[in-house]
Amino acid sequence: MSITQHQAQAILDNASLIYDAETISTAIDKMAADVEAEVSKTNDDPMPIIVISVMNGGLILAGHLLTRLNIPLQVDFIHATRYRNETSGGDLEWKVEPHQSIKNRRILIVDDILDQGYTLDEIVKYCKSQNAAKIWTAVLVKKNHPRTKADIHCDFVGLNVEDQYVFGFGMDYKSYHRNLNAIYAVND
Repeated sequence: MSITQHQAQAILDNASLIYDAETISTAIDKMAADVEAEVSKTNDDPMPIIVISVMNGGLILAGHLLTRLNIPLQVDFIHATRYRNETSGGDLEWKVEPHQSIKNRRILIVDDILDQGYTLDEIVKYCKSQNAAKIWTAVLVKKNHPRTKADIHCDFVGLNVEDQYVFGFGMDYKSYHRNLNAIYAVND
């Protein structure tokens, strides 16, 4: 169900600020340092890593993270979604696969949030099926709740949130507010 700009603004006006821009920036700085340290452990590979942004949510984090990484890398994207501008997920819909071959390559998958983990799990399985040499996952936000898919693990997590609907910095509320430079929680 789509909403109007007025309704989207009302959601923002009533929302609670969870993380401001400075806190997010500090978390991304730490993620970048952690990624560089981990990638350096596999430096015997002459090929740069491929950073794959999960569209659309991972776009904002990927843009900020890439500018902080001082390692050889290439950039690609993948578009798989369960939400389709809604607040709850359905079946995974594949829209775009990476353009580069990921066979025998080190991959960093970047997404906005780890909630239940179904989308990220399917993307990791896809990369494994394409014979990626090494796969790391990075998300800006991990939700703290018991519903996370048991077999999904995230290597790099910027921030944690309680079990609430959050938006901003790549995460949307019914296709609005991805562009906010902070993270908010919807208040009922």
